[in-house]
Amino acid sequence: MKSKVIYLLGFICLFFFVLSVSIVITISFMPLYAFDIDYLNIANRIGITKEIILKNYSILLNYLTIPWVTELKMPTFPSSEKGLFHFFEVKKLFLLDYIVLFFSGIGSVLFIYYLKKRKAIWKLSRFFRWGSLLTPFLIIALFINFDTLFILFHQVSFNNDAWLFNASTDPIILALPETFFMHSFILAFALFEIFFIIGYLISKRTRL
Repeated sequence: MKSKVIYLLGFICLFFFVLSVSIVITISFMPLYAFDIDYLNIANRIGITKEIILKNYSILLNYLTIPWVTELKMPTFPSSEKGLFHFFEVKKLFLLDYIVLFFSGIGSVLFIYYLKKRKAIWKLSRFFRWGSLLTPFLIIALFINFDTLFILFHQVSFNNDAWLFNASTDPIILALPETFFMHSFILAFALFEIFFIIGYLISKRTRL
């Protein structure tokens, strides 16, 4: 019974570790947004240069991801109280992801050490295999009906409508089109898939 609990907790830690790592990388991956500025023609649509947009986005990203940055003030994009409140809630979610990453990482290391001592690393292969088979369906779902999933995500994550930005009071939303968020979700799931495939290949080849 004790070993079953350890396996359950271990696999949960591994799942959340891979997920939180994928999210952290996606959040911090500035090249994706730089690509989308050109791909989605954002600069031309809002009449602001790519360099200025990236500067403001960098300020926003620093606020969202660095705990000791407590004030958000983008020089080109003013924000309403409602918009600032939403970004504050997003910041809390991002910091929660870092906390999950830290503790699930510790749990994952301990779990792998537990398996290694019992020469049972190979048992991870089934976990990674099923995880890698699930992700493609999630990516397909994003392509099929991202609008619904995007709205559902916000309804689950936030208990208010502050995420419904008004471009006249929070013009930053013009520089953050929904397609960019779709690309971010795809990148996160793609990284999740890659990590699971790597985990599967490593665990399958080991005899420990």
